[in-house]
Amino acid sequence: MHTNRYQPSAHRPASAGASLLVLATLAFGATLVGPKIVPDIFKPEPLIITNYPVPKPPPEPVEPVRDQRPVTVRTSPKPHQPEQLVKTPSDAGTIASTTDFSPITLDAPADPGPPSTGVTIDPPRAPVMVGASVDPRYADSLQPPYPGSEIRAQTEGKLTARVLVGVDGRVKAIEVTRSPSKGLTEATRRHALAKWRFKPATRDGVPYESWMTMTLNFRLVD
Repeated sequence: MHTNRYQPSAHRPASAGASLLVLATLAFGATLVGPKIVPDIFKPEPLIITNYPVPKPPPEPVEPVRDQRPVTVRTSPKPHQPEQLVKTPSDAGTIASTTDFSPITLDAPADPGPPSTGVTIDPPRAPVMVGASVDPRYADSLQPPYPGSEIRAQTEGKLTARVLVGVDGRVKAIEVTRSPSKGLTEATRRHALAKWRFKPATRDGVPYESWMTMTLNFRLVD
């Protein structure tokens, strides 16, 4: 039996040589053209470094330090209350209503006893009043001068007047209530305001103003 073995073709060395020649030609051409192309395409870019600020992390919260000592609550003691010795019965449930009415009796008034012997207060004393009077030093100047017209007219009669005596004894006002004539009235008014003097009225020795009545008698003498 014959075995068929693989027999390389005769032209294989020539093909391999042709391939090597093509590769060599390409490599040589690359060496001529490559230095002009490679630097422009594969030239590395410059490295640019930019510094960016890194934000700081927020501070961690600090927990307050708590007092670890135990808290003692002090309470004031309650006042001592003694126990109730006598128990009082409760009135609850013992209240009842009734329709019976009985008259109310009043106790007799108490005896007032003997009369009091305390100090008796006297009633207030009435003030001592003294009326106005004529000052005896001026008694001769009370009669006013007789007017000449009234002498010629033969006028006579009584004249009554009310005078207001001040605390200094002088006449402060005069009111003629009765007069024989107008001439005698005017003569008396002028004379009283200028010449009359009195002792003023007093209340417990203190002078005060008061009214008094004066009566004058006009009569012609031969």
